[in-house]
Order: sequence, then C-alpha cells, then structure tokens
Amino acid sequence: MKKRNSFVGYFVLVMLMVAFVACASTSKQESTGEYVDDSVITTKVKALLAGDDFLKSFQISVETYKGTVQLSGFVGSQNAIDKAVQIARGVNGVKSVKNDLIVK
Repeated sequence: MKKRNSFVGYFVLVMLMVAFVACASTSKQESTGEYVDDSVITTKVKALLAGDDFLKSFQISVETYKGTVQLSGFVGSQNAIDKAVQIARGVNGVKSVKNDLIVK
C-alpha cells in the first residue's frame, strides 16, 4: 500500500512538472498567459481605434506578440498614422509599436 501511494505521488508530481514545462514560453513561442495578455491588448487597441471618429473609417489591422503591437493597413494621412500609433502606445501592457501603416 505504501508503494502504491508513493507511486501515485511521484506520478502526480511528474505530471505537474510536464504541465509547467508545456506552458512555459520560449523565444519563438508565447506562453498561455502571454497569449491571453496579447489578445487583451489587441482587443483594447482595436476598440479604441474603432471608437475614434477620425480613425474608424480606415481599415487598420492590429496584431500583438509579446507586448509589441503591429499596426498595418492604409490610412488617408500622416496625421492618421500618428494618431493610431499614439492610441496603441497608450494601452496598458504595450511595450512597443511597430508601424506598418501606409498613406494611400
């Protein structure tokens, strides 16, 4: 009976270690927590851009990876680019903004 309890205890410990290693981030892959954080950042930036009267008519794509927000698409002026970058930088959790917006 003691051997069985020890085996079950070790098995549970090993399974927990495997779960933690599987959820850890690497330099090329996000952890689960980072993915959720990035999704929240992306949603906030998209909502702020859509809510801005000046920017809502433009198609601006937003992607986030490890806190870096990438803005891409076409806008009507340099002022629109500056405003979109400013909005993205203002969101909590954003580490940097990569601006790939193009004036058409």
